[in-house]
Amino acid sequence: MIAKAELLAAIAGTNRGVITSEANRSQVLDQVVQLEVQNPTPQPLNHRERLSGVWRLIYTTSQDLLGLARLPMVPAGPIYQCIRGQELKLYNVLELQGLPFLEAVVCVAARLSPMSERRVQVHFERSIFGLKGLMNYPSLDTLISRLETQSPVAALNVPLNTERSAGWLETTYLDEDLRIGRGNNDSLFVLTKVTI
Repeated sequence: MIAKAELLAAIAGTNRGVITSEANRSQVLDQVVQLEVQNPTPQPLNHRERLSGVWRLIYTTSQDLLGLARLPMVPAGPIYQCIRGQELKLYNVLELQGLPFLEAVVCVAARLSPMSERRVQVHFERSIFGLKGLMNYPSLDTLISRLETQSPVAALNVPLNTERSAGWLETTYLDEDLRIGRGNNDSLFVLTKVTI
């Protein structure tokens, strides 16, 4: 699909949206709109198996995420979003790179409530921060499994007020390996499905 290839080309080299010009942002938005018109899954919540999985963020306009990616001294590594469609759960995971033994993980766990066939209310429930070494962090999948049963060992676990920290997310394009979402605060997210 030409529009998809053009979107990926426009995103390349932007460091998830950190390094962009006004012209580049406009080009990305134009390509996103073209893909949204061609959405092969217009009702993503009716296809939760396609929505489920581990998604890696490749572009965003979210100022919260872009701020994390710009942290001095602690470079942001990959940002993942793990969706458990059947359980209506979501986990945002940011890996912080740095000095050996000081690499860390920040994870925010949320519960999803359908608002339509495309949009969910996101209720952020808790935030977890820990050093990879102390948490015995072998993989993202293991971390998510632990979060579903208990808090990770040696991690700071902060409950969040679900009413004050709620937002919404609408999936506007979904195929087998690309997902585009729009959220509150005019945020845009482009993610690719990965195998971890």
